[in-house]
Amino acid sequence: MTVQELISAMDLTVFHLAQPERPISGCYVGDLLSWVMGRAGQDCAWLTIMSNQNVAAVALMADVSCVILTEGVQPDADLLRRAQDKEVNLLGIGSDTFSAACQLGKVLA
Repeated sequence: MTVQELISAMDLTVFHLAQPERPISGCYVGDLLSWVMGRAGQDCAWLTIMSNQNVAAVALMADVSCVILTEGVQPDADLLRRAQDKEVNLLGIGSDTFSAACQLGKVLA
C-alpha cells in the first residue's frame, strides 16, 4: 500500500504530501521520540500526538513513510515548515490513537 492509498482508505487529512507513492510496510505508535528513532521500522506509518518540529527530524532518521497525527492534533508552524523542507509526508486523523492504529491494521492486513 502507498501513502496515497492509505489517505483514501482512512480518510486522512493531508498537511503535507511530498511522496504519495512511498510504500507503507507497517505501523509504529509512540510519542517518545528517542524510542521512535530506535524502534520504528523503515517505511512504516508512525502514529503520534507529538506536533513539534522534532517530529520531522525523527521521521527522517527513522525513515518512516509518513507521520499521522492522531486525536485531531494539528501540526505547529515549525513542524509544517520542517515537513515541507524535508519532504516528510504529514497526515492527520481525528480519532484517538488506539482506534487509528486498529483501523490502520485492518487496512494494511
